Amino acid sequence: MRIDAINRVSQLYQANSTKKVAKTNNTEKFDSVQISQMGKDYQVAKAAVAATPDVRTDLVADIKTRMQNGTYDVSMEMLADKLLAKEI
Repeated sequence: MRIDAINRVSQLYQANSTKKVAKTNNTEKFDSVQISQMGKDYQVAKAAVAATPDVRTDLVADIKTRMQNGTYDVSMEMLADKLLAKEI
């Protein structure tokens, strides 16, 4: 292997030459984000779901008072039909 061939190879790939890059003073570029209409609708729906309570306390309170009074009657046949009809 010849050592002097390195100079020729570096010249071939122009490793010794550097290029100067001009500086740009354009510093007024800003990043921007645009949210699609679907994204906005999703945010509104998510906020609405978060605002609704997990338990409907008015219905639960009504059933509790009817159970305490002994007036809450559940038909076992209807309950069994609803359990069988519900797909898991």
